Amino acid sequence: MDQTSSRTGHTHQSHPAIIKRLKRADGHLRGIIEMIEAGRPCAEIAQQLHAVEKAVSEAKKTLIRDHLDHCLGGTMQTLPEAQREAVAAFRDITRYL
Repeated sequence: MDQTSSRTGHTHQSHPAIIKRLKRADGHLRGIIEMIEAGRPCAEIAQQLHAVEKAVSEAKKTLIRDHLDHCLGGTMQTLPEAQREAVAAFRDITRYL
């Protein structure tokens, strides 16, 4: 974790929702560990792991897109048109993260 960010209170409007999603995934992951320890069927465990993986992936996407919008968005107006288009194209491709 970047120590500078935590000291400056670097937060975005999406952070509470991301935290909520990650806490839910954390609880879900603990449940999966219990499933494995209890000897539940592998197909059920795999399904639950897939759900946790999706939740974490969505949290990551939200964080990255929010960063692009809020941290880089303000500088977009100062860039030449070609560079604005390149940044916009980069932002568009982040859907596939």
